[in-house]
Order: sequence, then structure tokens, then C-alpha cells
Amino acid sequence: MCGITGIITRHPTNGGDRSLVQAMNASLVHRGPNGAGEFNANHVSLAMRRLSIIDLNSGWQPLYNEDRSLALVCNGEIYNFVELRKSLEARGHRFATGSDCETILHLYEEHGDGCVNYLRGMYAFALWDSRKRRVLIGRDRMGEKPVYIAEFADRIVFASELKALIKARVVPFELDRDAVNLYFHYGYVPEPRTAVQGVRKLPAAHTLSIEVDPWWITQTCYWRMLDAPPIETDPVTTIRAELDRISEITVRSDVPVGVALSGGLDSSVIATLAAKKYPGVMQAISIGYPGRPRQDERADAKALADHLKLPFHEIELTNEEMIASLPTIMYERDDPIGDLSGSSYYFVLKKARELNVPVMLSGHGGDELFWGYGWVRQAALASERKQRLLANGSVGVKDYLRWQRPPYSYTAGMRWLGSLGGLRTGLRQYRRDRTSARDQLVFYDLEPAFNNTDRDLNAVTTSSFQDEVDHQSPFSLFTLPQPWPPVDLAITRLICDTYMIENGLAQGDRLSMASSVELRLPLVDYRLVETVIGLRKVHRDLEAGPKRWLREAVRGIVPDFVLSRPKRGFTPPWRPWARALSKSYGSDLLDGFLVQHEILTGSGAAAISRRVSPPPLGMPSFLADRALLLELYCRRMSESLQPVAH
Repeated sequence: MCGITGIITRHPTNGGDRSLVQAMNASLVHRGPNGAGEFNANHVSLAMRRLSIIDLNSGWQPLYNEDRSLALVCNGEIYNFVELRKSLEARGHRFATGSDCETILHLYEEHGDGCVNYLRGMYAFALWDSRKRRVLIGRDRMGEKPVYIAEFADRIVFASELKALIKARVVPFELDRDAVNLYFHYGYVPEPRTAVQGVRKLPAAHTLSIEVDPWWITQTCYWRMLDAPPIETDPVTTIRAELDRISEITVRSDVPVGVALSGGLDSSVIATLAAKKYPGVMQAISIGYPGRPRQDERADAKALADHLKLPFHEIELTNEEMIASLPTIMYERDDPIGDLSGSSYYFVLKKARELNVPVMLSGHGGDELFWGYGWVRQAALASERKQRLLANGSVGVKDYLRWQRPPYSYTAGMRWLGSLGGLRTGLRQYRRDRTSARDQLVFYDLEPAFNNTDRDLNAVTTSSFQDEVDHQSPFSLFTLPQPWPPVDLAITRLICDTYMIENGLAQGDRLSMASSVELRLPLVDYRLVETVIGLRKVHRDLEAGPKRWLREAVRGIVPDFVLSRPKRGFTPPWRPWARALSKSYGSDLLDGFLVQHEILTGSGAAAISRRVSPPPLGMPSFLADRALLLELYCRRMSESLQPVAH
């Protein structure tokens, strides 16, 4: 696990180019505190920081093939490197190290750019081919490892983190207004965009080849989730077999491994399966909150840890600690992400480093893959209903009207009252489906935070901001040309390509790396994803209930007391956190970065700063929360550019 960076130039590199790469590499020290490496040639300069996980003594980068015509820097883990190495050695390849990443070089010798098709893991790499005078940059299929790119007429600069490009002055810190508009709608900036002008991400499952002479750049998608072949076998036994294989290869490590454990099904599955495969004693780390509110899952997590005989470590995160750390967390995230729960991830991973556990497993990805989010299931069903409405008129307004029982939750109850028990919501959905673009799936427009954003933004943003942004851009992500693929498959892909990558995977990578910890996500393994998609092409599970396939696949392996628990989202105590957020930072919006850069009006900033904290009987303002978190992000990113006083 590392941080990588580099520059590829049309003309020969010079000392300034190498100094730039060294400066970027220095800013990635948290991603690799164990050492650094560099490679320089006429048109390329590459560098990396190493966090030693596999082959601690000799796996230093850059890595080379037998005749040193290829040079590689790589960030990530190749989980199937043992099997790949055996196969490559049988074909005559000689390995100089025990590094998992060295397999990429020999696969490239065999298959060229197709080397990525053989890799199972999380990775971002840059490979220089001196014979062909070209660089190949690759990113893993699901987007666990990032590559930020700044492209100019005669050069490409890349890094594992946006901060490296900003701090080295590769690009100025100037917000992309369309990206800011997307952030306000989604709570993150969907890739390949970033919040900063002139920087994009190499999309997941893509390679970028840069030919030096003649100068030629090609970006290629090498994998598509929905291309997975149909699978007719029994879903439960098929998924169980794949989970068993994943748990075996994702615990390969030459350093201690732990698990981030909550009371939920996903982390419990990972902990149970990994503990059976891991040859050592796995550490379990959980987080809770003072007074043990309903969001506190430490008791449930400890029950499983005790059952598995795992040493259990718990953290109690106070409001004061969360508030004090929030500017740092926003900065470490690298991208603006309007999710307060990231604070909990940050402290769990920080605890792992304190315990000298450099590798942590997490159950992230199960909700996206197995219908864990209620609104995503509703989006799939609602999209199918819209399809029938527009196709043959077999659906009418009566099919949209459903009386809903009042919920127990106060927050949900307020929504229930506002929707007249669901009847008003049904009428709105009927009108939306008749008037929205024919090619637009029902997706994020089910979310109140998304739907209210345009109205709220018009009230608080400047006229120049409103004139410059593309107001249709937020909807384009879930607008697909007809004929649609099967809707359940399309929605699965969408939730993985949006929320999972930019909220979940991005936070997981940056906040783990901030503490020099490698985070592994077995449920994001692409072979498991292909398995679920292939099964879903033959067996329908949309109405089966949340995580039905996953739950049944681990029955008899995961204890019954875990399987019988009701689902609880990984949610912090947001009401007191929102109040503390407003009290500590609400005034920062007044004449702050967003006002000075003509995104928010002065009066708009004042208005939403008063709405950051939900009143005792009110609802939170998503826009206010997101605006304040964006303000903190911009301030810290700007501060990082200031010269350090000596």
C-alpha cells in the first residue's frame, strides 16, 4: 500500500519536473511512512511512498522486470498474487522480490495493457515501458484506489491524492462551480469530476496510456459490471463459495490484520469469515458515543467478538472530539464529502494505527450490492413503474397512491405527516414520472436532500453561480438512453458508481491512509460483484427483502444472534452533532470562502448558518450542513497553500 505520483512530458523532463514530483511525493508521506522511491527517464518521472504490507524487506519500489525495460510504481494490493506468481513462473518469468505488485510487470510482458484483466484486488499503478516509450496508468475495477490527473497540452501530472497536486502548485485551488453544484445535490462530487478546476479522476476500471513519441493519449474502459455473464446456479451456495474465497485471499499480509466491527450484518460477516482464515489473532475495533444512544453498537459488536474470541477494543467519541477534528477530517478526505459519519471511520482507523494494526478489514459494500438501502430498492421499483407507465399505460395514478402506516421514528414521523401518510408523495411521484425526461431513471430524485437543493440554492447562491452551472447535470448521472438494461441491474450499477465510490470508498481510502492504515473491503471484490450481477440476470431478488441472499449465504456460519438483529445504519448521533457543528463553526460561513468566491451571497450565508442546527422540533437542513462542511474543506485546502512561517 502506497502513494504514487508522477509526471509524463512530451519534451524531455528537467530538474524542475523532478523537483515537482518530489514535492508531491513528500506530501504523500502519510500514505507510505516506511520509505520512498523514485524513477527518472527522459520523458517520465515517477515516485512513491511505501506502507510495507507484503514482503517487508525486499518489496521496495520502483519495481522492474528482468531486463529493467519496465518500471512500476503501484498503490494497492493484488489479492491473487500468489496464484499469478505461480502461473508466471511456470512460463519462465523470474521475480526479484516477493511483492504482490511485481506480478503486474510480468503480466504486462505477457498481455500488454490487458494485464489489468488478470488482477484481483485494489490498485492504482503507473508503468513505464522504455522500449515503446509509453506510460500505462491503471485503476482497479471498483475504484478503491484513486488516481487524480491534471492534463496539459504537453504533460500529464498524476497523484494518489488531490492534495499533492494542490500543495505542489500543479493547479491552483479554484473550485469548479458545476462540481460544487453536484456536491450540493449529492453530498459529494461524482467522478470523474473533482471539486477543483483542471483536475479529474481516472474513472474506475479504466487505463490511461500516454505515448511519448508521437504524443498520444488514450483512455480505455476495460471492465463493465453489467457485462457479467448470467449465472443459473443457486444464489445462496454460489455466493457462499465466493465469500469463502474472498475471505481467504484478503487476509494475506505480513503485518497484523484487524477488523472494523459494528453490530451490523456486513462487518459481522467479514469478521466471522476472516477470523476463520487468518492465521493469527485478529483485533476487533468498534466505536460508540457517550451515554450509549441508540446509534451505539458496541454491545452488539462485543458480543460477536467474544463469540469469535477476538480481542476487542472500543472507542467512545465525544461531541467535543468530533468537532475539534472536523476541519482535519474534511481536509484528509481530499474531496468534499458532506457526511458526518466519516468522523467515526477516522477514529476507528486512528485507533488501529495506535494498536499497530496496519491492515483493517471493513464490511463496506454490502448495502450497495445486496439492497441494504431502502431508498435504493424503492428507486428500482419506482423506475420499473415509470417504465410501465410510459410504455403501455398499464399503470395509472391509483398505482402511485399508497397509505403508509405512521413510523415510530420522530424524524420519519415528521416526514410522514408532511406527505399526508404517503398520499401527497405518491401524487408527486406520478407527476414526476409523467413530466421528467423519458430516459431518466428514478434514483436520487427520491431523496428529499436532492429534490430540495435546486429551490434552496436559488435562494442563497449568487446570480453568477446560478448562471454558470449546468442545472441538468445532477440528473444526467441517472439518465440512460432507452432501451434500459434490466432496471435492478442499472440501479445496482448506479449506486456503486456514485454513492459507494465517492462517499464510501473515497472516505475509506483517504481516512485510513491519513493514519497510515490499509483498508480492505472484501465485499467490494469485483468477482463477488460479477457473481451477484450474474445471478441477478437469472434470479430476481428485488422483492426478497434487504440482504436476503447475503443473509442466507452465511446462515450456519455467522451466529443466529447476529442474523436476527434488525438492520441499523452506521449513523452517528446526528442531532447533537449538528447542534455542536452549528455552535462551533456556523459563523465561518459569514464572509467566508464561499461568500468571497461568489458562490453564496452574504445574506444567503447568514440565513443558512442559522439553519445548520435543527431546531428541537424541526428537520435538518441538508444544504446548510453541506455548505458548512464545504466551507471547512475550502479553508483547510487554502491554508495548506500558505508558506510555513519559520
